[in-house]
Amino acid sequence: MISIIAAIGKNNELGKGNDLLWKLPADMKHFRETTKGHTVIMGRKTFESIGKALPNRRNIIITRDKKYKVDGTEIAHSLEDALARARTPLAEGEEIFIIGGGEIYKQAFDFTDKLYITHIDAEDKKSDTFFPEIIPIVWNETSHKEHKKDSENPFNYTFSIYEKFF
Repeated sequence: MISIIAAIGKNNELGKGNDLLWKLPADMKHFRETTKGHTVIMGRKTFESIGKALPNRRNIIITRDKKYKVDGTEIAHSLEDALARARTPLAEGEEIFIIGGGEIYKQAFDFTDKLYITHIDAEDKKSDTFFPEIIPIVWNETSHKEHKKDSENPFNYTFSIYEKFF
């Protein structure tokens, strides 16, 4: 199963200047718990913004740079290459997570089975990276958990899971 996980604003904002727009500890915890033990695929810029291989996950980085190497990761030169690597070997029930960035999300969107989206009740007019539109006739929301802002999380947010209609 190929899944995407992302946190987006009211207008599908993802980030600016290769960084996330919002800092929500609850979303980071949700990301860690959801992707732990699975394969994560990301673009090089996303990897470099994280700064290290994510622990307890198989990390695959997509880059055009044939000489790019990072300990604890696998390198792929296209999304198709990354997915082929991720599928070999693939344990039963294991999900492959696409974790960014914006261009990788766009490339993967049409053949993704499931979306794990944190909807953040905020807007950022300075965003330069956006998530593809989630069209209701294509995607069925199967889970919806609303959370109010608190002392650690400065915005209301909702964890939603969408599955593609087949």
